[in-house]
Amino acid sequence: MDEELRSLLTSLVEIETENPPGDEAAAAQFVSDWLDSRGVSATLVEEPFPDRPQVAARVGDGEPSVVLNGHLDVVPAGDRDQWTHPPYDPTVRDGRLYGRGSADMKCGVALAMLATVEFADAFESGALDGSLVFHAAVGEETAEPGTKTLLERGYDGTYGVVLEPTALRTATSAKGLGWYEISVGGDPSHASRPDEGDNAIGNARPVLDALEAYDEEIRARSDSLVGRPTATVTRFEAGTKENVVPESATITVDRRFVPAETVEEVDAEIDALLSDVAAEHDLNVEWTRTRVYESAAVPTDSDIAARFRDAAAERADIDPEPWGIRAATDVRNLVNDAGMDAITWGPGSMAQAHAYDEYIELSEVEAGYDILRTALRGLFEAGAD
Repeated sequence: MDEELRSLLTSLVEIETENPPGDEAAAAQFVSDWLDSRGVSATLVEEPFPDRPQVAARVGDGEPSVVLNGHLDVVPAGDRDQWTHPPYDPTVRDGRLYGRGSADMKCGVALAMLATVEFADAFESGALDGSLVFHAAVGEETAEPGTKTLLERGYDGTYGVVLEPTALRTATSAKGLGWYEISVGGDPSHASRPDEGDNAIGNARPVLDALEAYDEEIRARSDSLVGRPTATVTRFEAGTKENVVPESATITVDRRFVPAETVEEVDAEIDALLSDVAAEHDLNVEWTRTRVYESAAVPTDSDIAARFRDAAAERADIDPEPWGIRAATDVRNLVNDAGMDAITWGPGSMAQAHAYDEYIELSEVEAGYDILRTALRGLFEAGAD
């Protein structure tokens, strides 16, 4: 594969950018310096967090304008003894590059950087007309407003590509998610006299039963591109000591929702469900939504989607049928906040995201860059007609 692309991807993976806590600053400086050294004027945007700068650039001044969006942060590597290859010492073996963020999504950032430089030259020479906007955002892994802030600062466009790993398929829809924290009350007592207390774990049982029934109910709904909504209990916490009857229990629910559902509707469903179970069992139940990624969708026949599907089918024999991604991405900000025609597309498998020994196939990275260049060139050439 192209040595510059391989070297750039390796350099990005080497820089630890775990979030939490949000250590993107060194990578942002690297990206900015790399672009500047190749004639692209990059801006370090010290919003929304002064100590966690983002990188943005715009090349060309014509239409159409296309945003290439990537995020710098990665999830923590976890127990490093579980890694065969050290997470921040990129290793190439059997055609794969191993390292945290190799798939999610330092590869996407690397492709966007190379494309920005290449198309800057084409715009300056007059070979193409249009403009390209580059994002290296912070905070995607924790739903922080990195991408949203860049869009608000004017780094938007007509079209957008969020370069998350999709195995080169073109997603015109993305699921949303809401995380809900549910508190169930009780009354503490010494465990030697349990009947003098009110065990919050026992009180939580009908809540868990109701959530299980709710999950089954909403799975009857469906979206042709992203599948079914779900409500999954992912955490349960109760008790302070072995010999104390718990006075509270906390249930965490991951609620995935489809484009036809709104977060307000989901909130109302959660509220009604918990109000009903609390009234029926005389329980003290409270809830709060701790995080949300909205769902997003654009028409499957949009110009940018069609061009990426065609280019991927031609270069890598990728299924050209309309498709949606079940994970939540920053495409929601491009579509919902900025009103852009945007897709999620990129090399790498979502199965590798957040996994031990995360890797990306280098042949797919190379194919991805060819597809990106072909699709972008088609958009710019059509815009000039």
